[in-house]
Amino acid sequence: MIEEEIKERLAFLNSTSFILNNESELHRGHSGNNGGSHFNIQIVSEKFSGKSRMERHRMIYEALSDLFPNTIHALSIKAISKEEE
Repeated sequence: MIEEEIKERLAFLNSTSFILNNESELHRGHSGNNGGSHFNIQIVSEKFSGKSRMERHRMIYEALSDLFPNTIHALSIKAISKEEE
């Protein structure tokens, strides 16, 4: 299952909070979607401390890069450090 794959690939972040929602049903028939799923992720990790929003997102996208666009069509990210919680 793709949700498990995403969790496994992001395990290196040692998150203290990890919420992954599959929102594909909300986007069924979305123009340009070739079958990939839509996800919303909220993640808290000490590894985000001192990193910009772009750097945090890049860490996540790099871990999942080969899943775009066929398996994952869209990914919404909220990535914060433990201090920002």
